[in-house]
Amino acid sequence: MLAHPAHLLALGFGSGLAPFAPGTFGTLFGWLTFVVLAPYLAPSGWAILWGAGLVAGIWATEKTGRDLGVPDHGAMVWDEILAIWGVLLLAPSGWRWQVAAFLLFRFFDIVKPPPIGFVDRRWKGGFGVMADDLVAAFFALLALALAKRLLEL
Repeated sequence: MLAHPAHLLALGFGSGLAPFAPGTFGTLFGWLTFVVLAPYLAPSGWAILWGAGLVAGIWATEKTGRDLGVPDHGAMVWDEILAIWGVLLLAPSGWRWQVAAFLLFRFFDIVKPPPIGFVDRRWKGGFGVMADDLVAAFFALLALALAKRLLEL
């Protein structure tokens, strides 16, 4: 993990090295960092951090996948971290919505219903690693919006 800065980022600062369910641990790390950073970042700060995180993530996962010999190694969880940040940023406020955001994102990331599975199979390299999680984040947000709308009826 410490052999190159790309590895540190791609492996989620160590959260992806969990002995089981590394994607879930990476998502939990992302949730924790979101809660810690949220009081200090305005929406413009989040936009800059998220955009820089996407560019750095594409580079880091490409480099790390190449170095590990596995293009989308399970320990690479920066994609989960960035995706959950996006979901939590756009989800309704409150801890219950954050729990729902976490569960929905993990569901879509693990099950990979169409088109998430298509993106996962077709798009390779650093961009592909990041892309399927971003599509899963979109579906999680869609489900949250639907749930919110139904609860308002």
